[in-house]
Amino acid sequence: MDRQMVPFQRPVMGVRGLQGFVRSTCPHVCTVVNLKEMAEHHLSRHPDCTPTIVVDAMCCLRYWYTPESWICGGQWREYFAALRDFVKTFESVGIKLIFFFDGMVEQNKRDEWIKRRLKNNREISKIFHYIKSRREQPGRNMFFIPSGLAIFTRFALKALGQETLCSLQEADYEVASYGLQHKCLGILGEDTDYLIYDTCPYFSISELCLESLDTVMLCREKLCESLGLRVADLPLLACLLGNDIIPEGMFESFRYKCLSSYTSLKRNFDKKGNVILAVSDYISKVLHLHQGEKKLEEMLPLGPNKALFYKGVTSYLLPGQKSPWFFQKPEGVTVLDKQEISMSSDPESKQEIPICTEPESNQEVLMCAGPDSEEKVLLCADPELKEEVPICADLESKQETPMCVDSESKKEVPMCINPESKHEVPMCMDAEPKQEVLMYMDPEPKQGVPIHADPEVNHKLPIGTDPKCNLEAPMCVHPEVTQEDPMIMGPEIKEQVTMVSDPEILKIARNHHVHAESYLVYNIMSSGEIECSNTLEDELDQALPSQAFIYRPVRQRVYSVLLRGCQDGTSTAYPVVKEWFVYPGNPLRHPDLVRPLQMTVPGGTPSLKILWLSEEPAVQAQRLDILLSCFNLSSSREELQAVDSPLRALCCLLIYLFIQVDTLCLEDLHAFIAQALCLQGKSTAQLMNLQLEYINPRAVQLGSLLVRGLTTLALVNSACGFPWETNEFMPWNVFDGKLFHQKNSLGSTCRTSENAEFWAGHQRSWLTRFHNLKAVVCKACMKENRRIVGRTHWNSHHTGRWGRQSSGSHRTSSAYSRSGQGQPWRDQGPGSRQHEHDQWKRH
Repeated sequence: MDRQMVPFQRPVMGVRGLQGFVRSTCPHVCTVVNLKEMAEHHLSRHPDCTPTIVVDAMCCLRYWYTPESWICGGQWREYFAALRDFVKTFESVGIKLIFFFDGMVEQNKRDEWIKRRLKNNREISKIFHYIKSRREQPGRNMFFIPSGLAIFTRFALKALGQETLCSLQEADYEVASYGLQHKCLGILGEDTDYLIYDTCPYFSISELCLESLDTVMLCREKLCESLGLRVADLPLLACLLGNDIIPEGMFESFRYKCLSSYTSLKRNFDKKGNVILAVSDYISKVLHLHQGEKKLEEMLPLGPNKALFYKGVTSYLLPGQKSPWFFQKPEGVTVLDKQEISMSSDPESKQEIPICTEPESNQEVLMCAGPDSEEKVLLCADPELKEEVPICADLESKQETPMCVDSESKKEVPMCINPESKHEVPMCMDAEPKQEVLMYMDPEPKQGVPIHADPEVNHKLPIGTDPKCNLEAPMCVHPEVTQEDPMIMGPEIKEQVTMVSDPEILKIARNHHVHAESYLVYNIMSSGEIECSNTLEDELDQALPSQAFIYRPVRQRVYSVLLRGCQDGTSTAYPVVKEWFVYPGNPLRHPDLVRPLQMTVPGGTPSLKILWLSEEPAVQAQRLDILLSCFNLSSSREELQAVDSPLRALCCLLIYLFIQVDTLCLEDLHAFIAQALCLQGKSTAQLMNLQLEYINPRAVQLGSLLVRGLTTLALVNSACGFPWETNEFMPWNVFDGKLFHQKNSLGSTCRTSENAEFWAGHQRSWLTRFHNLKAVVCKACMKENRRIVGRTHWNSHHTGRWGRQSSGSHRTSSAYSRSGQGQPWRDQGPGSRQHEHDQWKRH
């Protein structure tokens, strides 16, 4: 499709207001360049170096998704073709591409992540309102990327032979670091943070014309010239304006004062433009004047936000870079554990510790400013104790947590402040292992829950607890695995707290994560925290549960596979996993605490070393057994093995879905199977030309639900040691949104659901396969007392089950719920989410 016919909707990322300011006020910062010519010039200067562009893939998803239809669940065959054309265009001119994806959400950016997810929820509500009122897809101005697009783009690029990497922190830092260290041609993305980093040139993906390879280069040197700043001042400017780390409101009053005193306001500039000019003017004329004489916090109203502010500034410092705004050698050197704390500019190393002065007490305060750390550790001198007292500043609650000194042991005991109760709760010190014991604060009961480390287990620090079921969540301290990844830029972190203690297993999981070969496995094993973004789900439709709940039992069983080694030997308790999953009614104020669900595997579950490393045929069979057990489908192993690839994985998913959700009917099953069969014989051009008479909001949800199931398969498959080839559950092989919508529409017009010609076409071979696949699914469901019936038959025999009272009925696929009793999926308001936790904890 012509790029000009598809307006690019830029996601809001980076520094507040800077994107619009540059384009409207400083157009000379933007220069049209030709990437082919730049590559030729680069090659003439460096004949032994291939011109390389680092691609921030998350910024490019909207640009890459060119199919006209996006509402039905994704036009995956078309999308794969668009990616292939993109890659081939750069290859043809000798440019190498390195793709980076976000691998996890940093804690200091969690608030921004939540803010965007809640905004997306409002956009999704408008989309479904539009569909219901007009029965058509909204315009591109309401475009919402299909579910799973980022995940499957990783696999698509790898299938196309591209070097694809997944970050161990926020991707923009690793992209900027890679570009700087490897002297790359530039960075391709759409994030104003790349104007702030002192790295290689920044190219705009939104302005890229693929046919000519013309785009816009945004020059940070020209930006500085316009603002009267130095490149080293840009991180300071970014934090004062607000970015993904610094909330916009933190320095609102400061910006207002700058604006009030700024004398060069121009009428043709908008308010945000004037703010940027005013703050830049203050930096260049006021802060520069006193720089070197006063410390930064004496010149800025940082208040209680010093730790977060310094973390924001240092997050822009790439390896080997330093900020002129931090004193490198303060007069008073703070000593911690008889070691001098030096300053370093690598945000990943945890060693960048600016020394600043508390304005009120005139006492030195030590800050840890590494962007990976979830907390800031300050040191202040207690005038009564005459000792240094560590303070833990919680970035989310904006509160400082003092650490008291035990008068008997003379050891520091951390104090945890409950953000709601405002009470200080001392944390316990276990005298046996002489390790600090952390505490998980549950916002519901407003009490701290002390967790004691097992003295017999070395290197384990329990860090979280599910207060309702009294389960400990042990975390393990282990030496970080040394590994030469192209994305690891800074000094090696020598010690890391993880959920799993085995360094060899962690090394394997980390390697798969970094090279985009797995999905969520390393996140679970390292931090015990995962997230899932928005899905096209109608919050007003009570008939279908959210994908977050439908696939949760599968994830729970995966947790038991990955975290079995975290048990302390004296208890069968598993650690809880924090899930940040977006679903209707979830305010995302805190994560769902989900514990693993034990399962029975034929022949037992081998250790992860055996499961992931062994090449024995018997172990390969065990991998498949565990995969099926995660879906609770061990009894259907023989039937599924008889299904050809790639429909085997789809059948597995359909069986699970129809057992889980009682409101799925026979017509839904027919549509899923028929579209998968017809897809095998369709060309990309035929799929592009497929036209739909109308858009059905329920079919929209079903399409997204299936695609989320395919991402769940990616998680299970990688956790089980890859028993199936990845292409078996890639959507371009088993699903097309428009094709599914067409088949689903036939179900509402066809008089009898048994007329297979309406579903699979009139080719005899397809009809045979259609009946065979349907038989596999129906037989497996019958084993679980789930009879799939047609919509008309279903409505006449199950009066009211499509209504609100029990429309969300489901089967949890555990031994406790085989009776099929329903659960009110959608009746949980924001104030009753703890009730939802209790339902799942029964299992």
